[in-house]
Amino acid sequence: VQLQASGGGLVQAGGSLRLSCATSGRTFADYVVAWFRQAPGKEREFVAVVSRTGVSFLYADSVKGRFTISRDNAKNTVYLQMNSLKPEDTAVYYCAADPARFTTTLSYAYWGRGTQVTVSS
Repeated sequence: VQLQASGGGLVQAGGSLRLSCATSGRTFADYVVAWFRQAPGKEREFVAVVSRTGVSFLYADSVKGRFTISRDNAKNTVYLQMNSLKPEDTAVYYCAADPARFTTTLSYAYWGRGTQVTVSS
């Protein structure tokens, strides 16, 4: 499964961005999809995950109430809507997919290249 994350950029604190994670060649509905992020000098951390059907979600405490994960299986795309962004949200954001694991750990089978999100104060 090849994953392509996009939608990153530079935004002021309090602003919004929507990230997209798209795939081609496979039915995205067969995969749990998650977002992780990695800030400079820090370990990669979990952000959000959505189940294959899109009815179950988990969020990191640091993003609850501000970020929303969703998916459009017809478009083979998962989204991460990020609102009320803070400078501490600055990181490279990665999407990951797995046919079975619905988890907050890094144990996903497939990873895409990241997209940079920078939030200025």
